[in-house]
Amino acid sequence: MTEERETQPQADREICGLINGLAKQIEAHVRSRAATLGLTASQGVALRELTGPMTLRELAERMSCEPSNATFVADRLEEQGYLERHPHPGNRRAKQLVLTPAGSELRERLLGLLSENSPLAPLAPEEQDTLQRLLARAVVR
Repeated sequence: MTEERETQPQADREICGLINGLAKQIEAHVRSRAATLGLTASQGVALRELTGPMTLRELAERMSCEPSNATFVADRLEEQGYLERHPHPGNRRAKQLVLTPAGSELRERLLGLLSENSPLAPLAPEEQDTLQRLLARAVVR
């Protein structure tokens, strides 16, 4: 049992290292693909995560950043004509972020680029599904 206790921290460290390495690869991939479209990495992440109308707080949560950072990114996307703020249908104090037609088109182009040579591409679809399920269980939200 002592041996099991000694190997668990090592396994945890190795898993954390692998996850960190994958996260860095994904970040570099997003950065390079976004740059080909004249976007920053943060703008690329925002477009990837804007799966439909959502509040700035929801976008910030999906981007894993502070709401002030999401506001800055949303402001730039709005200035570029890719995003609009609309009244929230259920909360008159809130606004919803909605992609413009140009923003939707750009998002589709970005998603296409992100799927090319993705860091997850070496995994078969079933393996990606398994990885997603395991990570979802490990991530406490």
